[in-house]
Amino acid sequence: MTDQIDALADIAEGGALDELRRRRPVTRDQLQASYDALFSPVDDSAFPGAERALVAAFATRLTADDETARAYADAAASVDSALAEIVAGEAAEAAVTGPYGDFVETGLHHENLDGLRYEPSAAVRDAVGDRLQAALAHTHLLTFRPREAHDQALDRLLAAGWSVDGIVTLSQLVSFLAFQQRVAAGLRVLSATSEKEVAA
Repeated sequence: MTDQIDALADIAEGGALDELRRRRPVTRDQLQASYDALFSPVDDSAFPGAERALVAAFATRLTADDETARAYADAAASVDSALAEIVAGEAAEAAVTGPYGDFVETGLHHENLDGLRYEPSAAVRDAVGDRLQAALAHTHLLTFRPREAHDQALDRLLAAGWSVDGIVTLSQLVSFLAFQQRVAAGLRVLSATSEKEVAA
C-alpha cells in the first residue's frame, strides 16, 4: 500500500527514515488516512475531486517549489492540464512570505503586518469560474492571512456556490496540505543530512 509521505519524501522501504516513521505507526496511519479521506472520499459532491486537485496544486506551490508542489501539480495536470497551468502560474505569482493580517486583541497590534491581498485576475476568473476562483482566493487567505478568515470570507465562498460542507472540507484540505508539505520537507532534510554523514 502506497504511503503518500514516503512517496513525497522518497523514503525507501527498509531504510533509516522508513524505520524512523514506523516507530510512530498510529501517526503514520492517521496521516495517510487523512490523505485518503480528502483525495478519495466516499462522496465528493460538495467539493469535486477535480477542484481538490487544482486547489492542492495552488496551495502547495504558494509556499514552496518543492517535490510536494510538483507532485500535486502533476496530479492537477492529469485532471485538466489547461487549468492546472493557469493555477500554477497564479500560485507562482501570488507566492509571498507572510503571515499577514491584523490582530484585534489588545497588546498584539505591534505584530500586525500588511502584505499582498490576493485576488484572481479577470482572466483567471473567466478561465476557472466562480467556484474555483473563490476557492483559490480563500486558500491564499488561509495560508497567508489566517486571522482574517472570518464571516465575510466565508460569505464570499457561499456566494460563489460553495456549501457549508464544501467550505469545511476546503479548510481541512488547506490545513492538511500545509502540514503534509512540512513533514515531507523535514524528512527530505533528514535524508540529505544522513547521506552527507555517510559520505563523510
